[in-house]
Amino acid sequence: MVFDFNGTLSNDEPVLARVYGELIPGLTSEEYFEHLAGHTDDHIFGGDQELIAARVARYIELVSDGSTIDEETRAAVRHAAGRVPVALVSAALREEIEAVIGAAGIRDCFSVVVAQDDVARGKPDPEAYLRAAELLAVEPQELVVFEDTAVGVAAAKAAGAYVVGLTHTLGAARMQAADELAERVDLPVVERLCS
Repeated sequence: MVFDFNGTLSNDEPVLARVYGELIPGLTSEEYFEHLAGHTDDHIFGGDQELIAARVARYIELVSDGSTIDEETRAAVRHAAGRVPVALVSAALREEIEAVIGAAGIRDCFSVVVAQDDVARGKPDPEAYLRAAELLAVEPQELVVFEDTAVGVAAAKAAGAYVVGLTHTLGAARMQAADELAERVDLPVVERLCS
């Protein structure tokens, strides 16, 4: 079982919209969700390492207490980890992922973390999901992936995974390419998919 990070495990897309808005003059939340959600920092900032570092530092400042991962999501991840190998695949940098999942007390649930730092091509390219399958020692078609953005769904589907599209970030209409839809990561959905 594989979880995306931003907006999927961590209910932080509004935080990201705020941080990008602070760094990109004139960017509205609506524009962030319409055009940028799910993309890598390299894509958004054109590889500008100074802007990327500023974005990561501000993000960590706002969410490093782990509170963006709620108790129901933590319970669902713990349930999955007790039954199947669990990975995290994200367009986020490892530094920010580790800060949040560590503070949320779920770091030990993930046998694999594939971050933006670990791949040459970000979502919607399937490289990160293919890498996760390799590290989990399973075929990509065996992956069950939770994603909250269209680019994430595209990446997971291109890898051959079964995808649960979460509708709380972009809405159901933009997640139609997923194999099934759910509002969010929750224990009943994870229990059903682990059985």
